[in-house]
Amino acid sequence: MITRLLVANRGEIARRVVRTCRALGVSPVAVFSDPDAGAPHVAESDLAVRLPGATPADTYLRSDLLVRAALDAGADAVHPGYGFLSENADFARAVLDAGLTWIGPPPEVIAAMGSKVEAKELMAGAGVPVLPELDPAEVTERDLPVLVKASAGGGGRGMRVVRSLADLPAEIAAAEAEAASAFGDGTVFCEPYVERGRHVEVQVLADQHGTVWAFDERDCSLQRRHQKVLEETPSPAVDEKLRAALRSAATAAATTIGYVGAGTVEFLLAPDGQFFFLETNTRLQVEHPVTECVTGLDLVRWQLAIAEGARLPATPPPARGHAIEVRLYAEVPAEGWRPSTGPLHRLTLPGQGADDSTSTVDSSVVEFQAGEADHGLRLDSGIVGSTVVGTHYDPMLAKVIAWGPTRTEAARRLAAALAGARVHGPATNRDLLVRVLRHPAFLAGDADTAFLTSHDLTAPLADRRAQELSALAAALADAAANAARARVQPGVPAGWRNLPSQPERKKYQAPEGELEIAYRVDRDGLTAEGFSDVALVEHGAERVVLDVAGVRVPLSVTAYGDEVFVDSALGPVALRRVPRFAEPGEAVAEGSLLAPMPGSVVAVEVVEGDQVHSGQSLVVLEAMKMRHAVRAPGDGVLRALRVAVGDQVDAGTVLAVVS
Repeated sequence: MITRLLVANRGEIARRVVRTCRALGVSPVAVFSDPDAGAPHVAESDLAVRLPGATPADTYLRSDLLVRAALDAGADAVHPGYGFLSENADFARAVLDAGLTWIGPPPEVIAAMGSKVEAKELMAGAGVPVLPELDPAEVTERDLPVLVKASAGGGGRGMRVVRSLADLPAEIAAAEAEAASAFGDGTVFCEPYVERGRHVEVQVLADQHGTVWAFDERDCSLQRRHQKVLEETPSPAVDEKLRAALRSAATAAATTIGYVGAGTVEFLLAPDGQFFFLETNTRLQVEHPVTECVTGLDLVRWQLAIAEGARLPATPPPARGHAIEVRLYAEVPAEGWRPSTGPLHRLTLPGQGADDSTSTVDSSVVEFQAGEADHGLRLDSGIVGSTVVGTHYDPMLAKVIAWGPTRTEAARRLAAALAGARVHGPATNRDLLVRVLRHPAFLAGDADTAFLTSHDLTAPLADRRAQELSALAAALADAAANAARARVQPGVPAGWRNLPSQPERKKYQAPEGELEIAYRVDRDGLTAEGFSDVALVEHGAERVVLDVAGVRVPLSVTAYGDEVFVDSALGPVALRRVPRFAEPGEAVAEGSLLAPMPGSVVAVEVVEGDQVHSGQSLVVLEAMKMRHAVRAPGDGVLRALRVAVGDQVDAGTVLAVVS
């Protein structure tokens, strides 16, 4: 019987495992790197062991440190979560060799599935359909387009679509470098690229006595940079006949390799209805909550029970309703999915309190899927307010999940929850997710892996007029806050005069450019330039109500220093106060190319004096486990190069000057 469990992971999945430990009476043990010393998963565990260092290579990827931590803490089992060493056969062996219980399949199974090349050969032998493997050195024009993939990869890393033979060598080299950095193995291979394919997968659960459960499929087709953004079950593209075939193939795959525990068999579904084996994930998946929501199961609870030798019933519970999960990332979709960093001040769904930013709205999985009113939303997150989003780890802030009796109801519920969420901090993909969930093509079930490249959904939810109204509300709230703090005549509006005077002026940087608000509040009410149809109903330091052409609009205003977040039915707007006078030394030389985020310089592809063209990659930064090319903003000559490979840079650092 497991009594104390070390969670060899961090963030959201660590908190998820801890939650089940609490329900079972198992004592959870956390591990943490130096940046994670104050993380929620540490505070919520009974014991915690420091892993000295900051990078994954020095901490969460050190199997020796993790095993030692488990032994020092008196744990009798290790749960690897997902990512990091969750699919590392050597780590599983080290855990077992130390006399600990491994929460996962046998090391031999992990090793067999760890190489995509070997895994495809095993599946082909079991009668599971597979795409042919192509030797990168032998790809011809007839084979195009092809997909370059990392043999030991996952999460979109080391993956490239190639449509021209001329591009193949460079893309292979880039894939090898990214794979070596992420997985310590730069081996890549090629396979035919299926246009407009869908990514579907089957959750399996297998005990030590030969029983295998294969659940209804999850559709994970909506992706960016080959990484999942939205997952749902069941898939709108799968009928009962295809569903049965997918479950049968997944069962055959699990049985062939002697699988034990929770895992996922992933398939590529072609437009003609054919499907092909992609890989087997020998761990819990990020998207496991959607399966929990439609079945009422706690998959982590079953992982622990199976490790203790429990038997599964003959058949799994039937699925009911529809569940959709989205991944809220700290990134800027309109800028090539550039990751964003900084303090996350608040993350709450409608109905949550300000201090309840990371617990599920309803933490009971069974009640969650069974309810149709208050239990249809779930928030799984590894962060709390004031957490600083850095560059060491994945940019996912949270998973937001909705259940509904139908797909339409689940999508509507999730879109409304996201649109009404308070997300105060780094830029996120929240607005894009809402637009996806409300898009006619998505609602019709027509979302393949190219959906985000074939539909431009990067515009903010708040249009230009909504941003202007939000800036006006921010200015009024700021004035109310200043008045409340005044030592003389507190409460009198700033700028108030007995006689008409010059308007108050405030500037804000908004998503679509700088806004200047000129307004005056006097005995006749609000007068604001450009807002002739707007009247002031109420204004305080955190709430402003405007009458816009006869429609009352309440706006919530929250300020953190110069950052101001305005939430309303018009759409959420993040603003930054622009000082009236610029600080000396803030200006940079014309043509300067600035680092869009903190990161490490991993490649410099030009030298001073080079003629460069618009869009050309000049410097490559690595942050949040992905590589990002910084490109020339226009044609010109590289006048200065300010960085070298290996440099660590902050956001805003001048990398080069082009003129």
